[in-house]
Amino acid sequence: MSRRPAVQGDGATLREVLGREEIAALLEMNDLRSWISLAVDWVLIAAGMAMVAAWPNPLTVILALFVIGARQLGLAVIMHEASHRSLFRNRKLNDFAGNWLAAYPIWSDLYPYRPYHLQHHAKTGGPEDPDLGLVRPFPITRSSFRRKVLRDLSGRTGIKFARAAWRRTFGRAREDELARRAAIGVTVTNGALLGLLALLGHPELYLLWVGAWLTTHTLVTRIRAIAEHALTPDPDDPLRNTRTTLAGPLERLFIAPNRVNYHLEHHLLMTVPHYRLPAMHRLLRERGLLDRACVERGYLAVLRRAVSRPEPEPAAAA
Repeated sequence: MSRRPAVQGDGATLREVLGREEIAALLEMNDLRSWISLAVDWVLIAAGMAMVAAWPNPLTVILALFVIGARQLGLAVIMHEASHRSLFRNRKLNDFAGNWLAAYPIWSDLYPYRPYHLQHHAKTGGPEDPDLGLVRPFPITRSSFRRKVLRDLSGRTGIKFARAAWRRTFGRAREDELARRAAIGVTVTNGALLGLLALLGHPELYLLWVGAWLTTHTLVTRIRAIAEHALTPDPDDPLRNTRTTLAGPLERLFIAPNRVNYHLEHHLLMTVPHYRLPAMHRLLRERGLLDRACVERGYLAVLRRAVSRPEPEPAAAA
């Protein structure tokens, strides 16, 4: 059976409710807004570290880990924006900032990510979607979800990710020019962060960066992936194969940085800059396009659905 054309492919459904000028306004890039998003991510990271330096105790460490982990996801969102070339107007600046200010510090790389991610857009929800494994198991039981959260917060998931990151960068650096550039970028950016903290007299704060990447970052990345595509009802319908989650201020701080929660709108028109997605959502809501779309109010509601599978009955005694 042939798949129905996605909205981002031909724009037909979208143009029924939005005029050409409205779409052009949504696509307009504002470099200052992108710089502000990058600055907010790094300022919050610095604030988390400064809080621990000023008041070192278990509570501030835990809070800092969650703030930093969410902002590491925020940097991943910036890299994602750069992959669509919607971060900065100048393409060289777009790729430079996407890598050196976002991807490399979190052990990632824009260039291999770009084709991988565009494949996800082209094949969303289908058997060739490279992200399908992230959402296929749902719904799951509460006990299964608790085990996943414990693996994330204990660092077991993060260690698995770290090994994969090492293999694709340092492990291939000798024979692969792209991997070599990424290995240099990861080393330079993380070395610069450690060096800056050492100059400020607190090199130990770098452990917060590594600790968040291994723990809270993996947890918020998992929650984001669940919210975006898990339990969506129709892989062939661009209004029902991805989800927007309406997030409050605390959710935006700890789970959904840089408007990543407006994922349905992003799939409908994937080069809309992240700071224009709320306006796009309002327009689509006013015009009725979202009446049958997957829009959820809050991440807790999404997670309740994701863990709705009943626990298995205990085996009967022989």
